[in-house]
Amino acid sequence: MRTGAATRRDHIALSARTLFALVGGYVFCWGVIALCAAGAFALGAAFHDGETLGSILALLLYPAAFLWAFAARGLWRAGAVLVGGGALMAAAASLIQMSLT
Repeated sequence: MRTGAATRRDHIALSARTLFALVGGYVFCWGVIALCAAGAFALGAAFHDGETLGSILALLLYPAAFLWAFAARGLWRAGAVLVGGGALMAAAASLIQMSLT
């Protein structure tokens, strides 16, 4: 039988993974949408066409990112990939937009 401290630690780990899955998946998909919108506009497409493409991709990626947050070996790896990847994509989109103006 598990002790109270071990059970509490498991609950905290599950709560942290759930937070990374929800927030990290959102940040990752936000980065995908921003990068698609900026990239499509830089290639000559309408801004809203790129935004729509990014939204469709994000609709498919969010469940995958959510589930991957629970399947990843390490909690911090999942957070770094989801939050860090989303932040990097958003920064790349910002750099693309700044180069166009």
